[in-house]
Amino acid sequence: MIEHMSKPLIIVESPTKAKTITKFLGKDYQVLSSFGHIRDLPKSKIGVDPAYDFSPTYVVPPEKKKHVTELKTAAKGASEVMLATDADREGEAIAWHIAEILGLDEEKAKRITFHEITHKAITEALEHPRTLSMDLVNAQQARRILDRLVGYELSPLLWQKVRRGLSAGRVQSVALRLVVERERERQAFKAEEYWTIDALFTKEGKDVEAKLVVADGKKLEKLDINNAELANRLAAELRAATFTIANIEHKLMARTAPAPFTTSALQIEGNHKLGFSAKQTMMLAQSLYETGRITYMRTDSVNISEAFLSETQAFIRNTFGDAYATGPKRYTTKSKGAQEAHEAIRPTHADATPESLKDELEVREWKLYDLIWRRTVASQLPPAQLERTSVDIAAKNHVLRATGNMVRFDGYMKVYRSTQEKILPKLEKGEALPLKELHANQHFTEPPPRYSDATLVKILEEHGIGRPSTYAPTISTIIDRGYVERDEQKKLFPTETAMIVTDLLKEHFPSIVDYEFTATMEKSLDNIAEGKQEWVPMLKSFYGPFHANIVEKTKHLKREDILKERVIGDDPKTGLSVIVRSGRFGPFVQLGEWSEEDKKAKKNKPRSASLEKNMNMDTVTLEEAMKLMELPKVLGTTDAGDEIIVAVGRFGPYISAKSALGGSGGKAHTVSIPATISPHTVTLEDAKRLLVEGAERRQAMMTPLLELGEDPTSKQPILVKQGRFGPYVTDGKTNASVPKKIDPTMLTREEAIQILEKKRAAPKRNWKRKAKTEKTDA
Repeated sequence: MIEHMSKPLIIVESPTKAKTITKFLGKDYQVLSSFGHIRDLPKSKIGVDPAYDFSPTYVVPPEKKKHVTELKTAAKGASEVMLATDADREGEAIAWHIAEILGLDEEKAKRITFHEITHKAITEALEHPRTLSMDLVNAQQARRILDRLVGYELSPLLWQKVRRGLSAGRVQSVALRLVVERERERQAFKAEEYWTIDALFTKEGKDVEAKLVVADGKKLEKLDINNAELANRLAAELRAATFTIANIEHKLMARTAPAPFTTSALQIEGNHKLGFSAKQTMMLAQSLYETGRITYMRTDSVNISEAFLSETQAFIRNTFGDAYATGPKRYTTKSKGAQEAHEAIRPTHADATPESLKDELEVREWKLYDLIWRRTVASQLPPAQLERTSVDIAAKNHVLRATGNMVRFDGYMKVYRSTQEKILPKLEKGEALPLKELHANQHFTEPPPRYSDATLVKILEEHGIGRPSTYAPTISTIIDRGYVERDEQKKLFPTETAMIVTDLLKEHFPSIVDYEFTATMEKSLDNIAEGKQEWVPMLKSFYGPFHANIVEKTKHLKREDILKERVIGDDPKTGLSVIVRSGRFGPFVQLGEWSEEDKKAKKNKPRSASLEKNMNMDTVTLEEAMKLMELPKVLGTTDAGDEIIVAVGRFGPYISAKSALGGSGGKAHTVSIPATISPHTVTLEDAKRLLVEGAERRQAMMTPLLELGEDPTSKQPILVKQGRFGPYVTDGKTNASVPKKIDPTMLTREEAIQILEKKRAAPKRNWKRKAKTEKTDA
């Protein structure tokens, strides 16, 4: 509902942010949201004209027209209009688009910015408005146009030469290259055997763990004990020896607190400590920012305001005592190409402890807030004082070493623990130490680990690729486009398509996936934001050679040069070649060739099977290929006599039968085979059990958890059911998930009606397939 009284109008980009600001300013101001960008490049065409200095054509999307009308109406009746979108390039661009739509003079339009949503910050911003920064706007426009050109010109080539539906992007392709190259390092890795000799001594009932570090008078390197024979000889000698403490060394160490959070550091720590993806961390951080809990969450600065430093010292003194309040700590930003001069991510108030907000925040929001609060307060606490103890235990000409550590003064670890104590019993040099047990343990070196969200963000930042606003969207994009998947540990690994596309780009469009080139482009965008470089010449210098290469490769590059196939051997039974290829749905193995004549007639199609997720075109063996082509196969029959078939489909391995519970046949029952069971070794008993469980699950999903009477809007019965993705409320037409905080079996009719009303009022999602896949790279 828009109020038509003549009062100042403040426009922000988020309804949550508008609500929070309204709480502080009251009825003297009208605060409205633009609901994000209100103009963008069109989806149906490129919307950029390189011939006219890359002039962009902006359109208002249909779903934004209602918001534009509201803003125009409110602006006409306002005493003045202030643009209060976020204080970065994206926010500046949104403000400029709003000014253009409302017909405001860009040289006079009032722009206010703040890094935290507090009464003080907003009041100060209102007292010091500025004009729009066209340098920031042009930096955002340049990035948007650059990414549009790459996406719209490179993606069609991939469709034509590799597979329909693929996309490429300026930053996503570099991130993808990192993931692909790490996987290839893992594939090329050769594990090496090594052994450790691990002992357990005892002193006054306490265990002392030690490792062999010197053997036969020589200091051991990791791979020196490389076979069982040597390991067992050393173990036998040590078991027969007596042990004496040869040396004890105590060392005092000071461990300083980590700096406050930047965006990348928060994403890394959120992944390490809380298991959140980069996208989840940013969504939660945005919610905390918009509700006034933390400062702006897209930043590469570690700076903290003087006011907050003073407030934090007072809080520390009152809470922990004078020993911990040793004065403010100021940090300097070192990141390559640091963007706008924001503050670090911190709580808006030092005394807003996590404990005090436990009942006010959603569980995941609270966990992230707790992490941010602890990191910020820790950054203002003194170093922790640790005592490291190293004990050398001698036996003949061998030495084992035990280590311990003790916290002498916890300092910043009072709130941000980063080490565990390992306290040794009191030991004296020269004393004998009785051996409790000793083992020779075999190990193998491990390949470099796959990237997690945290480690990928870290390496992108080290290369100077991307900026605080782009890390999370980049990772989301390569996953959403089907280039990257997650393993059981949520680590990132590339699909076969990702490897093909990366190889194509490296060979034919090397600059697009070159780390240094991409970092230089980021630096150019930074220079534009700072007014040091013009944006049109920068685009010209990139687009000329890029477009010429697109034209040349489209004409001369052949599909068969990219989608190479490999003969991996001959079928022992038929003598036909077994070929591994890449197809529409990914890599597969095929028995024999399919002649062009048969292909046209759609007959005599060779037997084939998709590669499993953990298989690779370059490394799949003949034995593995033959096993894949055993499927589909008949495993046995149900109690009703219907065949039970095990097969692999587009969505993985499954079992199918016409009857699941021993009843009559009819519509086929299918159930996915869990990852813990191989489709090649699944037993008839397992298959029957899985079919019965699947049928019981379907039956349970059909039976309502609750029946809550008639819905006042639809006049249909309200039911609470269990679905594939959790409990939901339905009236037969509208389905709405039950919030996680609510027990579905305790839901009241009034709550169910509210949930359905909220879902009906929500914007409709358009699930239609897009006519053309466009890459809008972050």
